[in-house]
Amino acid sequence: MAILQNFIDRKQYVFADEAADWNTAIHMACKPIIADGTVSEAYPDEIVRCVEKYGPYIVLIPGVAMPHSQEGGDMVHKTTISFMKLQKPVVFDSDDEDSYADLFFTLASCNPEEHLKEMSELSEMLQNEELVDELHGIKDLEDFQKLADKYKI
Repeated sequence: MAILQNFIDRKQYVFADEAADWNTAIHMACKPIIADGTVSEAYPDEIVRCVEKYGPYIVLIPGVAMPHSQEGGDMVHKTTISFMKLQKPVVFDSDDEDSYADLFFTLASCNPEEHLKEMSELSEMLQNEELVDELHGIKDLEDFQKLADKYKI
């Protein structure tokens, strides 16, 4: 099954206008995977703690973040990636013009094999620059579904 359609089918997505800051954005991005029992309610706080400790390592490329924690394994009950789109990006480090994101792919991993499969699919998708550009432009689930139908990635 295609990764974009997976987000829709699993109801692991968030669409929002903005977040007050990156900390709030991480908490927002984790809501669907807390709601479905993938991670504990403490998981977003663990991600925030790691970003505060290590810097904005979760920003993969300008505009795209992958919130995750390598230290909070006991807070993860299933392996998945969820999606969030903000209309207004959040800045992680005001001294680094590339450390912002409006696309969030939140990773939860407790199974190495499943984790590699999910990461492989995400990596393949992020290499499609046209698709990533189109993701930056979506506003809601309807737009997202159109991309899922178009790309089938």
